[in-house]
Amino acid sequence: MNLVNNVTLIGHLGADPVIKDFGDGKLMAKFRIATTEYYKEKNEFKTKTYWHNIVAWGNSAKKVQEKCHKGSEVILNGKLTNREFENDKGEKIWFHEVLVNQIIIRAKAA
Repeated sequence: MNLVNNVTLIGHLGADPVIKDFGDGKLMAKFRIATTEYYKEKNEFKTKTYWHNIVAWGNSAKKVQEKCHKGSEVILNGKLTNREFENDKGEKIWFHEVLVNQIIIRAKAA
């Protein structure tokens, strides 16, 4: 059996993306998006918001740089990745993010 690491999210940017230009055409965009789940509990409708860390490289990063800002709605496809680092106290911290393969920026209705 061959399992695939694939994530599709639809959400809104919580802040303007952070763009890093490494030169030689290497561009990276980091941003967070909020996705919202709607559900019913005891005859009452509720919502729950989840925040996702997103990283885009290359053409996807360029598209984010040119068209995204706080509040932009995006549809993205990518893979879930995990990083580990050590904080100032020597504690290991796990960081989860989605590495973008494809992104669509939805235009706001007029």
